[in-house]
Parts: sequence; C-alpha cells; structure tokens
Amino acid sequence: MFDRPFTAHSLDVAISELLAATSDGFDPDLDARISDVLRGLRLQLDMDVVFVSEFQDGMRVFRFVDGASAIGVNVGDSGPLEQSYCQRIVEGRAPELMTNASAVAEELQLPPTAVPIGAHLSAPVVLSDGRIFGTVCCFSTHPNPALQMADLSRLKGCARLVARKVEAQNFQDTLPFLND
Repeated sequence: MFDRPFTAHSLDVAISELLAATSDGFDPDLDARISDVLRGLRLQLDMDVVFVSEFQDGMRVFRFVDGASAIGVNVGDSGPLEQSYCQRIVEGRAPELMTNASAVAEELQLPPTAVPIGAHLSAPVVLSDGRIFGTVCCFSTHPNPALQMADLSRLKGCARLVARKVEAQNFQDTLPFLND
C-alpha cells in the first residue's frame, strides 16, 4: 500500500479512504490494508512496536503485532489485563498520549514492564454497541516530545478501522485476524 515515504498526510489519506470503503461493506483486502496502515503509523511516528490487543476474560491478547522484537511478543500471546497500560488508559487512569511514560510511571501507578516505555500512544477499539474490544497501541523505548494530539488522532482512526474489521466478521469463537 505504501510505496512512498510515510508522511502524516499519506497516513491521513489512507485511513480516510479505508474508513470510507469499510462503511460501504465487506472489503476482502481489509486485513492487509489495516496492517499496512498500522505499520506505516509505527514507522512514521518512529515507534518500536504497534499492536492490537483484545480484552478477553481478564487478559490482554495480542491479535496483531508489528515490531514484535521490541517487546518479545507474538500474535496470540497474552497477559493479565490489569498488568497493562491498556487497562489503565481505557479506564481513564492514564492518558492516551504519553511523550515520556517513564517520567510519569510512578505518579500514574503504571505497571512495571519488561522493556522500558518511553513514548506511548493508545486508543480503545470501541464497537458500535459501545463495548470495548481492546486497544490499538504503539510505543517506543525512548521518549518522543514531538508527538502531538494529531498523532493520537491517527491512532484513533486505526482503532475505528479495527472496530469495523471486528464487526465485519462473525467473532463468536475465533479471531483469525490481522495476520500477515
């Protein structure tokens, strides 16, 4: 999808086009296109990893991971939701945009992590009935004071895409989704 340099504008256009396309119905190439947008966002924001997580029975299950070596997780891995930044952000106990999470970790009572967290962005994946499916997150091991609300807005656009993908499929028992 991205055959040119990743820019904020090219990501905005791609997200807008996908949101418009998915509102009309099923898109058989949606998995790959969402993966491309998420990867593009990670690279454009200079993040180490981007992932989509699902909240399931008190666990955070990784459904898509790009840059996995940065955190040592793979699609299908899981961990306790309460030990995640995701849970705190969805509950409003931590901000969705942190340019230097390590500087506020103690104040916000963020859980310890296996790798240092510098910059961190997270957006809930909200389904049309209001339920929280999970989150789309990206982070780097180093702070990034250049991150802005516009960057979070792009991540939220990706979260809306993921919500549409979740709802487009019949997710009763399995979730074969966003795998490269």
